[in-house]
Amino acid sequence: MLRKFPTANLKISIIAFTITLIAAGETIALKPLSLPGGENGIGFDDMGFAPSIHRVLVPAGRSGNLDLIDPDTEQITAIGGFSSRASFGGGHGQGVTSSDEGRGLLFATDRDAKRLDVVDPKTQSVIATAPLASGPDYVRYVSTTGEVWVTEPSAARIEVFSVPEDSAPKPAHVDFISVPGGPESLIVDNARGRAYTHLWTDTTLAIDLKSRKIAKRWKNGCRGSRGIAMDAARGFLFVGCDEGKLTVLDLNKGAELGTASSGSGVDIIAYDSHLAHAYLPGEESATMAIVGISSRGAATVLATVKTDEGAHCVAADDRDQVYVCDPSKGTILVFKDSLKLYKHGSLHPPEEAFLLN
Repeated sequence: MLRKFPTANLKISIIAFTITLIAAGETIALKPLSLPGGENGIGFDDMGFAPSIHRVLVPAGRSGNLDLIDPDTEQITAIGGFSSRASFGGGHGQGVTSSDEGRGLLFATDRDAKRLDVVDPKTQSVIATAPLASGPDYVRYVSTTGEVWVTEPSAARIEVFSVPEDSAPKPAHVDFISVPGGPESLIVDNARGRAYTHLWTDTTLAIDLKSRKIAKRWKNGCRGSRGIAMDAARGFLFVGCDEGKLTVLDLNKGAELGTASSGSGVDIIAYDSHLAHAYLPGEESATMAIVGISSRGAATVLATVKTDEGAHCVAADDRDQVYVCDPSKGTILVFKDSLKLYKHGSLHPPEEAFLLN
């Protein structure tokens, strides 16, 4: 049922509704989903959703698998062929730790082997490889140029590969992009012709996709820049700060639009454009903040969910489901996000507010 609240009572209504959600945050049920070979722990890192194959991508580190989760059935497809280890030593530097989709293929980086792998999701196998010049972190496909970009933080650069459009798509090194003081995280905005990455402190960079030059430098309000996400349609860039904060930046001007606090130890973040919710897991606080984003970029914590110590990465699918990594147990914690404040998270309604009851 929809209830109307007069404008005079709007502020009180918003506060009461939000507090109810925060109080209920601890009761949100997170369902553990076991991964093949995960019983000894997995050093998860980058996770994401691949719309073209409708699967959640979970590079499962030590297990030697790139796991694909079907959001509808929770069935897991484990693609092998990556470096594996018998035990989990903590951190997230083992085996395959990042992946992305492009041209019907999957691209994944293997930290142990220092290798870029091309995966055919139809045959569920690695079909081409290329050596990396340094230890990898993020891998992202750039559709406007047909390239694959791999961040290499230890060398303060991004390595660029071309990928031929033939039956043997072996990546070939074409360039390095120097990023002194970074790079941390990477996301591609094909519509604006830019990629975004962070320095390790308080700065976000916009890199031109064609020239591969740094086009803009924006202060992001972090003491330690970490995760990244984007709402390209509404022009928002989300920055996760290690100290426990989300910053919303204007993608066109770099201006700060909003901030919200979360638990400490934020690393990988995610965003659901349908709900306009950002997700910030804190590995130190063992909690995750669900943050509503208004039409103007304001950020409000709607709920805080109890996760597990070390849970520092998250992904969201197109079914409003959220996937949080649990490294020590080698599992993925899944829940349905049904929190709604206003349509698209707007905190700036017109004459009257409509809240779901």
